[in-house]
Amino acid sequence: MTTENSLITPVILSGGSGTRLWPLSTNAKPKQFLNLTGTESMFELTLSRCGDTAIFTPPIIVGNNRHADLAEAQMDAFGVTPVAHILEPCARNTAPAIALAALAAENPAQPILIMPSDHIIQDIPAFTAAVRNALPVAQSGWLVTFGIEPTGPETGYGYIQQGAAIDGNSNGFAAAKFVEKPDLENAEKMLSTGEFYWNAGIFLFRADAYLAALEAHAPDMLQSVRDAMDKAVQTGARIAPDEAAFSGATSDSIDYAVMEKAEKVAVVPISPGWSDVGSWDSLFDLSDKDENSNATSGEAVALESHGNLIHAEGISVATYGVQDLIIVANGKQIMILPRGQSQNVKKIIGQMKQAD
Repeated sequence: MTTENSLITPVILSGGSGTRLWPLSTNAKPKQFLNLTGTESMFELTLSRCGDTAIFTPPIIVGNNRHADLAEAQMDAFGVTPVAHILEPCARNTAPAIALAALAAENPAQPILIMPSDHIIQDIPAFTAAVRNALPVAQSGWLVTFGIEPTGPETGYGYIQQGAAIDGNSNGFAAAKFVEKPDLENAEKMLSTGEFYWNAGIFLFRADAYLAALEAHAPDMLQSVRDAMDKAVQTGARIAPDEAAFSGATSDSIDYAVMEKAEKVAVVPISPGWSDVGSWDSLFDLSDKDENSNATSGEAVALESHGNLIHAEGISVATYGVQDLIIVANGKQIMILPRGQSQNVKKIIGQMKQAD
């Protein structure tokens, strides 16, 4: 029998800027609202993976005021009416953003599932099963983080070490340690133990459990967020927290502010075909390829070319005799760099800002 407190409220964080996927991802339309992997945006894909009403309530959306109309247009296309659409007046990182959602939850004991809106999950049944398995752990007061089973010694992700099994539950383990992005040598050492998982930034916990942990470890932050919500202006589903109060909250991630400090933090392993699509290289890995291993999108022609990612938006791109390049064109902006070098997009953006 499904009870009110066994239903999970999805919290979709959609305030990111997606600068690593420039020039396609822009301040006006960041990556979560782009159709990068098919006919649906990553925001729409996130909505679709929590549409089972036997498990989930309608979502709470936390996003940027600048993208409110864009987000709501995509929600309307999916027939989604959110519990609340909270519009952050300024960016303060994930800990305050999640606090906004926890305060907006209709029931303090409600489990809330925190999901970034710009991730890809290929195996939805595996993801749903992991959420179901983690629910009893979260209902008993643990702060659950989902640990992605690593496929290699990735240096771009944080890691979580699995500790002892939680009494009475075979699916959850106490989180022994959080490790920030390691170098290759340390990543290989961690993987060799079989105890470490990638930190995907996906969480499940009761709203009141998160607020209690924030009260214990970042009380000033919580007070600022409470003040912002107490003074918020609501129009329909839209909630606009008070800017002066919210800007006073310390800008900090949930990992630093809460998860690395709280006592009852659990990790639930999962292998759902996850990617944060954090670079053009990762998008190439996810994309369908032609017979010459080219991944093309838009008006793109690749002749005698091999192993390229070519994304053309609002302009035609043709290549001949090139290999292993990333070519991204968006109107008047074109970026070309070797595959394997997409981490240098931030250097390109920095140089262009200096030129301005």
